[in-house]
Amino acid sequence: MNSAIAAVIGLVISIILIIRKISPVYSLILGAVVGGLLSGWGLEVTVSHMITGVKDITPAIVRIIAAGILTGMLVKTGAATTIAKSIIRALGEKYVFLALALSAMILTCMGVFIDVAVITIAPIAIITGNRLGLSRTRLLLAMIGGGKCGNIISPNPNTIIAAENFDAPLSSVMMAGIIPAVIGLIITVFVIVPLIPKGDMMREEEVDIKEKEDLPALWRSLLGPVVTILLLALRPICGVVIDPMIALPVGGVIGIIATGHVKKASECISYGLEKMSGIAILLVGTGTLAGIIKASAIKDVLVGMLSQWSNGGTFMAPISGALMSAATASTTAGATIASASFADAIVAAGVAAIWGAAMINAGATVLDHLPHGSFFHATGGSVGMNVKERLRLIPYETLVGIVLAVGSVIVYIIMG
Repeated sequence: MNSAIAAVIGLVISIILIIRKISPVYSLILGAVVGGLLSGWGLEVTVSHMITGVKDITPAIVRIIAAGILTGMLVKTGAATTIAKSIIRALGEKYVFLALALSAMILTCMGVFIDVAVITIAPIAIITGNRLGLSRTRLLLAMIGGGKCGNIISPNPNTIIAAENFDAPLSSVMMAGIIPAVIGLIITVFVIVPLIPKGDMMREEEVDIKEKEDLPALWRSLLGPVVTILLLALRPICGVVIDPMIALPVGGVIGIIATGHVKKASECISYGLEKMSGIAILLVGTGTLAGIIKASAIKDVLVGMLSQWSNGGTFMAPISGALMSAATASTTAGATIASASFADAIVAAGVAAIWGAAMINAGATVLDHLPHGSFFHATGGSVGMNVKERLRLIPYETLVGIVLAVGSVIVYIIMG
C-alpha cells in the first residue's frame, strides 16, 4: 500500500480511538504501528521510524518540563488571578469582553495553559456576567478567543515544539505571532463575540466560586514572566542565547521569590511538573505518529498538490497545523505532528524557519477545540455549560483560529 495512504489510515484509526475515549497516547502509538505496517515496512522498520519520531522531539519535551516551574508559579501563587483581576478592573465593565479576552491572552502569552487561563478567569467572568446580564456563551468565547491569541505568542508547549522542530529561536517565533494575535484579539472581541446569539445568562450558584485570598501585588506577579521574556529576547536583540530550558524555570523561581511564596515552592513545582508531565507523555505518542508520517509520502503528496500555487509552501504550514489539530483536538499535539512531519518540506519550499513555525502554530488553533479533546470539556465546565451549549461555540472558536492562521500568512507574505 502507498505509504501516504497507509499513514492517513493510521491517523484515522488514532482519531477514532481518541473519540472512543481510548487513551490518546496509546491511540496515537497504535495508529503509528498500523500506518507503518500498512506501508509495508515491517515491524522492525516501523518501530525504528516511531522511535526516530520521538527522538526528534525529545529536546522540546525537556524544555517543556522545565517550563512547568513558571506555570506552577503563576497559578499556585495567585499571580495569574492578580493579573486577570487587574486588567478587568482597569478596563471596567463597559469593556468586559475586551478585558476577559485580554486577560486570557496575557496569561497564556506568559506561559499559562489556555485551559488553565480560562479556568482561572472564569470565576471573575461569572460574577461580572451575572451582574451585567451577559450570556455564558459570549463570556466563554471572549476568554477562549483571547487565550488562542495569546497561545501563538507564548512559551507554551505548542510554541516551544514548533520552534524546536524548525530549529528556530523561540523568542523569534513568539514575536512573529504578535501582529496576528493583536488582529485576532480585536476581531474576536468586536466582531465574533457579538455574532453569538445572546443565550442563557450566567448564574453564580451554578459554579463553585472560591475567591483567592492574600493575592500578590501586580508588579510581583509580573516580575517572573517579564524576566523570562527578557531572557528569551536577548538572542534577537543582542545575540546572547539563553535557552528556554534555563529562561523558563529562572523566571518561575524569581516569580516565587517575588510573590513571597518561597514556602510554596515545592507546591508550585509539583503542580507545574504534573501539568507538563501529561503533555510530555502525550508528545511521546504524537512523536511516534509523526515519525511514521514524516517517513511516508504524505509530504510529497502535499507538496505536489500545493506546487501549482505560487505560495504553496506558505499554505502548507497553517493547513498542516489545522488538520493535525483537528485530528488530535490539541494545539500542542497538532503543532507537534505538523512541525515534525512537514518542517523540512516547508523550509525546502522557501519558507523561513521562523515563519514556518509561526504559521503552523497559528494553524494549530483552528480546530484544537473539538469534542474529542480535553480543552472542549474543561472550558465548558468552567462556566457550568452543558455539552449541547458547548457544541454551539465550535464554529465561532474555529473562526477565531482561522483569523489567526490567515493573519499569520498575510503578515508573512508582507514581512517575510
